[in-house]
Amino acid sequence: MTRFVVTGTDTGIGKTIFSAGLAQATGTPYWKPIQSGLEEETDSEVVARLAGVPIRAEACRLATPASPHLAAEIDGVNIDVETLAPPPGDLIVEGAGGALVPVTRAVLYADLFAKWQIPVIVCARTALGTINHSLLTIEALRARNVPIHGLAFLGDAVEDSEAIIAEISGIRRLGRLPIIDPLTSETLADAFKESFNFADFV
Repeated sequence: MTRFVVTGTDTGIGKTIFSAGLAQATGTPYWKPIQSGLEEETDSEVVARLAGVPIRAEACRLATPASPHLAAEIDGVNIDVETLAPPPGDLIVEGAGGALVPVTRAVLYADLFAKWQIPVIVCARTALGTINHSLLTIEALRARNVPIHGLAFLGDAVEDSEAIIAEISGIRRLGRLPIIDPLTSETLADAFKESFNFADFV
């Protein structure tokens, strides 16, 4: 079964693009539990456009573009974490921002990951600061006994940073997705195929 959670070391680093590439390469449905911000193209819409895979409806859609806990408060919505159960079967689940983003004022995404026990892929940018952000993310996940499948780097190659994160953490490198321009379904498929080994995801 192809079933992964995709989280990141920060927001806006490209994990939705990675999720789309992984979903497209494996033909796996995609699910975003909570979508914050509806004015622009949502993450589910991006994945649908780029990957052409089935999209599972979000459990919660919030108009305000903010951390889920705050967006829900502003929108007057109560997030019931008990309803945030991943659909059965093959699935790519994408969190919001980083692993420690609050879902409510009492529950973080990493807490949900611990409950779900689905292998997590940590997406890490390659820019300055990634060593600290990546190792902190891995420590936070391990502290909650979250299974970690591997590291996926995003951006230009920075070999020493990528290598030392894997070396210190003991988490394997799955590959690195470069910046793709122009970004289309075809260019994403080509870049993902060149950057990752399909066998690591089945």
